[in-house]
Amino acid sequence: MTKFDVPPLTPAVPARRGRPPKVKAQSVGGDTRESILDAAEDLFSKHGFYGVTIREVAREAGVDTALVHYYFGAKRGLFDAVFLRRAEVWNDERVAAINRYALANAGSMTLEGLLRAFLDPPFQWSLKGGPGWKHYAALVAQTNANPTFGGETMARYFDPAIRRLIELIRTLLPEAREVDLYWAWHNLSGALTLTLGETGRLDRLSDGLCRSGDLETACDYMVRFAAAGFRAVCEKA
Repeated sequence: MTKFDVPPLTPAVPARRGRPPKVKAQSVGGDTRESILDAAEDLFSKHGFYGVTIREVAREAGVDTALVHYYFGAKRGLFDAVFLRRAEVWNDERVAAINRYALANAGSMTLEGLLRAFLDPPFQWSLKGGPGWKHYAALVAQTNANPTFGGETMARYFDPAIRRLIELIRTLLPEAREVDLYWAWHNLSGALTLTLGETGRLDRLSDGLCRSGDLETACDYMVRFAAAGFRAVCEKA
């Protein structure tokens, strides 16, 4: 197994958002740092950057506030550490997946296949990775829509992977204008983060016909929808 492979995580029950268990204050080193990140991730995903204090994170993690400042400095440093921790996993796996797909299907790539390779890692982690990944998906959705620092944060952590995807899409739609490719991605980005946020909006709108937590089905629909959208926006009439 390489660092790019999604581990075969198969919890007995579907992962749900929830409060991670508090850790003992005597935890030290890496355990303490991870416990602080887990607590901050949980709180940021529920209340946003401005709705959380360092003191609240420390209390949730079961540590002194001085330890939070020791490891992460100010609150923005803590937020960035939370964001980076799982962004690296998402990005490494997505880029590796689309590169493998392009190599294995040279001359026969499809938009559907390429988008499936790119979208599978975040969906699979949200499905099988445990509560922390649910918190992270909600945090990304929230950040993507944040007008204050969302654009800068998303660009810093996700743009290289997205640019690689667009580069490969360009080979499938060689006549597409740059402006059309980026607008098509923009629409996919919004759909992706909203879906992974599992807000329950779809459940209420459809009177229970659709479930926002049904991520396997959501990914299937998104692949088809996004492929059709890229073609509609990018191909010449």
